Amino acid sequence: MRRRRRSEILVQANPNLAASLANDIKQTYTYKEIVAPRHGLTMVKMRESAQKSLFYIGEVLVTEAKVEIQGEIGIGIIQGMHDEVATQLAIIDAAYNAQLPETLSWTDTLEAAEAEINRKKIRQQAELMETKVNFETMDV
Repeated sequence: MRRRRRSEILVQANPNLAASLANDIKQTYTYKEIVAPRHGLTMVKMRESAQKSLFYIGEVLVTEAKVEIQGEIGIGIIQGMHDEVATQLAIIDAAYNAQLPETLSWTDTLEAAEAEINRKKIRQQAELMETKVNFETMDV
């Protein structure tokens, strides 16, 4: 599973999922904090639809952390001020980079969480579509 997909699942899923996976690693391995969780701003890119050109729409507050496990570095970045979650994401990333055996069993868990996220999105979209007005069928 690629880092981007994994990170999106961990950020959007139940916060206990990232904590649980990070705790699995913390119980067995020692990790070294390279960069303590810190807050910063990052630019947000958007693609303009007509000419397909990129531009920066603004800045967003993020929390970033870096850790090392068995010589491999992991990075955790999350929107907002969430120090613990950034560290948990960094630990999980480092575990994948170090190819620790625990990560092999995480794929099913992450895919199940992704399926639940998708079900929630579909439910929310269905609820939203119930309020949609079709102006073509309205009598004037």
